[in-house]
Amino acid sequence: MPTDTLYGVVGRAEDKNVVERIYEIRKRNKSKPCIILIANLNELIKFGISITKIQRLEIEKFTEPTSFIMDCADENLSYLHRGTRTLAFRIPAQEELGKLLLEVGPLIAPSANIEGLPPAQNISEAKEYFGDSVDLYIDGGRITGRASKIIKLHKDGKVDIIRE
Repeated sequence: MPTDTLYGVVGRAEDKNVVERIYEIRKRNKSKPCIILIANLNELIKFGISITKIQRLEIEKFTEPTSFIMDCADENLSYLHRGTRTLAFRIPAQEELGKLLLEVGPLIAPSANIEGLPPAQNISEAKEYFGDSVDLYIDGGRITGRASKIIKLHKDGKVDIIRE
């Protein structure tokens, strides 16, 4: 389905079986965490993450699609953080996608491609990658966006840019 940046293979982040299925479908490196789309910063509590005022202000500075990495030591969420003890989140600016997230909850959203290949720019390309292994395709036309910027937020307010 279309996300705010690219087509993504999405599924409920709070369902370990769904997350593992997406890793299999995409042939994704098992040690590499996925970005989680959330409706708003209040959703972080579902992942045992409390955000500082400084971190909140840093997130609000970015106008382009930006994913932010936060520390997450909860071993019950290792199926998401893959041993990194961090999780990456993004709040999409698209109103419709935000409504969907409020309805269904946080979604992992890796790009719609097999690991190492270019992201699908339309549904035909996505179907070439995944065929019948995906339950539902949502056509948003051609998407030629780029992956989000990724930043690491530290409790002390320090910000590391991971991907421009």
